[in-house]
Amino acid sequence: MYLTDSEVINQQMILPGLFLLTLHAAEVAGAARPGQFLHLRCGKTLDPLLRRPISIHFTDREKGEVSLLYRIAGKGTSLLSQKKRADKVSLLGPLGNGFKMTDGNESISVVAGGIGLAPLYFLLCELSLTNRRAAVFLGSASIEQLILVKEIKALGHQVYPCTDDGSSGFHGPVTELFEKSVAKRGSDNQNALTIDLVYGCGPRGMLKRLCDLLRQKQIPGEVSLEEKIGCGVGACLSCACKIREGGSGYRYHRACVEGPVFKAGEVVWE
Repeated sequence: MYLTDSEVINQQMILPGLFLLTLHAAEVAGAARPGQFLHLRCGKTLDPLLRRPISIHFTDREKGEVSLLYRIAGKGTSLLSQKKRADKVSLLGPLGNGFKMTDGNESISVVAGGIGLAPLYFLLCELSLTNRRAAVFLGSASIEQLILVKEIKALGHQVYPCTDDGSSGFHGPVTELFEKSVAKRGSDNQNALTIDLVYGCGPRGMLKRLCDLLRQKQIPGEVSLEEKIGCGVGACLSCACKIREGGSGYRYHRACVEGPVFKAGEVVWE
C-alpha cells in the first residue's frame, strides 16, 4: 500500500458523466491486482472530507500508469472529473482483496453490469497476457452505454452484449442471457457454453441474481461488491458485509480489506 501524490497523465470523457482518468503511479501500477481499488482525495480542501474509492481499471506497468474508469455520482467524483493533465491527485493504494487468478485451464466467464465492467477489464487484460480467453457478458441500458466491446474483443475474448432496451445484442438483463447460456450445460447442445469459473461485478440486484444462478448450477465464482467505503483501511466499519461462515452462521467482513471481492457463495444478500 502506497500513499502518494500522482500526476494526471490524461482525463477523457468516455460518455456524459463517465470518465477515464490515467495517473502516473509506478509503485502502485507494479503492485496492483485485478479487483483492487484506489482511495483518492478528489478536491483541494477538506470538503469533501473523505476520499473516494475507485476500482483499478487498467495498469501499464512499463509506463508506471494506472487508469480509473468512473462515473460522476456526487461532489467528490464531480471534482475529480475536473482534474487536468499535470494536476496532482493524492491516492492511497492499492487496497482491498482482488480476484484470485488461477493457473489452470478453466473455462472462464465474466459477467459485467454497467460500470461494473471497470475492474473486470483489468482482469480480462491479465487473462490475455497468459493467453487465456473468457466469455464476456456485458450488460448496459442501451447501445450508447455499451463500452469497451472492441477493446475486449481485441484481447481475444468473446463478447455477448445485452441491453435493457434491446438496441444491441440480447434484449434483457445480462443475468438472463447468462442463465440461458448455462441452462443446457452438460447437454449435447454444441452451442451451450462450458463454464467452470465466473467473475462478476455490477449493481447489487444483478450480483444477487448471478450468485443465485451460480449456486443453482454449482459453478464457482467471485463477485466484486459495490459498497460505501469510508476510511479504506478497515477502521471505520462503514463497508461491513454479511458473509456466510460455517453451516448456517455468518459474520461481517469489511469490503475494503477482506473484500471487495468475495466468493459468490459467501455473500448473504438481504
